[in-house]
Amino acid sequence: MKRQTLGLALAAAFFCILNIGCSKNKEDKFVKVGILHSLTGWMSASENSVVNAEKMAIDEINKNGGVLGKQIKMIVADGKSEPTIFGQEARKLYERDKVATIFGCWTSASRKQAREVVEDPSIYGLLWYPLQYEGMEASPNIMYMGAAPNQQVVPCVEYCFENFGKRMYLVGSDYIFPKTTNKIIKAMLKSLNGECVGEDYQPLDSTNFEGIIQKIIQSKPDIVINTINGSSNKAFFTQLRRAGITAKQIPVMSFSVSEEEAAFIGSDLLEGHLVTWNYIQTIASFQNKNFVKRYRERYGKDCFVGDPMEAAYIAVHLWALACEKAGSFETEAVRIAAKGLTFDAPEGMVKIDGDNQHLQKKVRIGRINSEGLIDEIWGSPTPIKPDPYLSSYAWAKGL
Repeated sequence: MKRQTLGLALAAAFFCILNIGCSKNKEDKFVKVGILHSLTGWMSASENSVVNAEKMAIDEINKNGGVLGKQIKMIVADGKSEPTIFGQEARKLYERDKVATIFGCWTSASRKQAREVVEDPSIYGLLWYPLQYEGMEASPNIMYMGAAPNQQVVPCVEYCFENFGKRMYLVGSDYIFPKTTNKIIKAMLKSLNGECVGEDYQPLDSTNFEGIIQKIIQSKPDIVINTINGSSNKAFFTQLRRAGITAKQIPVMSFSVSEEEAAFIGSDLLEGHLVTWNYIQTIASFQNKNFVKRYRERYGKDCFVGDPMEAAYIAVHLWALACEKAGSFETEAVRIAAKGLTFDAPEGMVKIDGDNQHLQKKVRIGRINSEGLIDEIWGSPTPIKPDPYLSSYAWAKGL
């Protein structure tokens, strides 16, 4: 009996060793990446579609053999529209889930929380950030896929000044991106002999803009510059129309309303208003038409595709290219390999600037039409080199 018991124990131990080995071999076939966005809360209307674009890119790469012989495995985390939760989830993704990199965030507040994590020497990770932002930052642990201020704010204000007038009203959500962006705009207006006729902010999840709208009406600006984020935009444009204001009377130029947000807000409220982005769905290139087609085949023929989604899609492909070039998933090797990489993106050819890890990309100004799509009315002839600190502009000194 003792001999039989010993035999069973040895067999069990041998089975465990085999099982652990199989499990390890199975894990060796994958590289884990973190997807960190707001799946719930007031930002979810914007961020869920960005997750869709990242998933599509990952599936495309996996279908073509993966990265360095490994399939990409997504670990999806919910930032719940709360910046502090983004920091907590970023840490979990690295420390608990052992991801190779993170794709994620939307608001600058969420990015800054995640930045503290990826810059932690005990982690030393890499965040691929898909949004345009206020600049004044260039972390070695972040790849910036959206516009720097000289790739959105500066050309936008110049265009508005030349085509609408010098009197601008600034309205935004109460956090770092709108406040820093408006500081830049006011410095620009001063250099142009323009005028900021009003500046107001509401909490990130606000649904009450009636007081601000009355102030806008009274000040009679040539144009409103809008840096409101998330679902609050629906309340703003709804109340603007309720007050009898259309784009013909007071146009609004938005920095965070893409085609996806336009579908949520309603084209009837947005028709004629303006946006500044690097990507718009109506770009006529074969590369873009194919991208939109694939996205709609996957998620629905009535889906819209906007700038943050395209930038997130670009991020995944550039990360994969950097890993292949580095021959490694290690942060520092990937970061160095990424410098100077190019990608034939739906928006056109983009390049990771070796000086600051932002993308060189074109700028587009568009008008929202009755279908909720954006018609380009101006575009930069060539990609613009990113200048996150606006160091090449004399009027920006001291910002």
